[in-house]
Amino acid sequence: MKTTLFVKPGKVTVKNVDKPVIEKPDDVILHVVRACVCGSDLWSYRGLDEKAANSENNGHEAIGIVEEVGKAITTVRPGDFVIAPFTHGCGHCAACRAGYEGSCQSHSDNFSSGYQAEYVRYQHAEWSLVKIPGSPVDYSDGMLNSLLSLADVMATGYHAARVANVKPGDTVAVVGDGAVGLCGVIAAQLRGAKRIIAMSRHEDRQKLATEFGATDIVPERGDDAVKRVMALTNGDGADAVLECVGTELSTDTALKIARPGAIIGRVGLPHTAKTDLAAPFYQNTAFAGGPASVTTYDKSVLLKAVLDGDIHPGKVFTERFGLDEIDDAYQAMVKREAIKSLVVID
Repeated sequence: MKTTLFVKPGKVTVKNVDKPVIEKPDDVILHVVRACVCGSDLWSYRGLDEKAANSENNGHEAIGIVEEVGKAITTVRPGDFVIAPFTHGCGHCAACRAGYEGSCQSHSDNFSSGYQAEYVRYQHAEWSLVKIPGSPVDYSDGMLNSLLSLADVMATGYHAARVANVKPGDTVAVVGDGAVGLCGVIAAQLRGAKRIIAMSRHEDRQKLATEFGATDIVPERGDDAVKRVMALTNGDGADAVLECVGTELSTDTALKIARPGAIIGRVGLPHTAKTDLAAPFYQNTAFAGGPASVTTYDKSVLLKAVLDGDIHPGKVFTERFGLDEIDDAYQAMVKREAIKSLVVID
């Protein structure tokens, strides 16, 4: 089978390897239908994270068909069409029961990788896989893209809104205009926010943010962005802030635009120096967030919202590639030619 290999910063390629096999009773082998490139995959591609040369790809988002199941699997069977969340919760530990399976306490291998491939071994699958009614041929191209977004970015955007306690009538600021930030706009709208301020410098992303429910666009960065948001909120600041980047600048901006008592829902993979907690202390600002509760949100809210046509997060996939074009898919995101690169496997 074909899989993506991380060669070195700035280069991934496709190689032929043995098809994965069941190794543990709670494994499932998936035949991947669609995968994609995540913004977090680009950290090592850009050389900003240490990653071994000629190693497994970082891809962690897929929808696919169940090919084979381990002996402990009772919830899915061969032929089922499923979302493969990047988090692998058990469903019964304290973290999972509270709806935080991104921090599942039952095992240490909670996160997916290597999913830019024809087949993958999905671990701890009993509770975490999410069944989709029917089969891929039952869905339009756009709907398949929206279903794929439920493996990570839509659930991650929703996680930011949930942990920030976005409520009906709130003013919400979204820091970051990548796929997660745009899905954060969808999530804020879904949870009833009255005003959604999307912070974006790029016209294509601004248009999509507006389509998803943003009421205001702030193209400035740094102190200028802070001044603009404060002006838009009459000096109050936002009731909730969704931090969807993870850099020092985005974190600093989020802190400065949150009103006293607000919660910052932080889902951008952190790449920051130590944060000074004195300033948020005096503002009663709360930090929350981490790896998303993908299975929880898909089963309780997001899958139905997609199937009912209430949300269309698959629009964040603005360029499509075959698996043999995987390096082009990465390059398109690095060059900002794509908001998120779709990889059609089968």
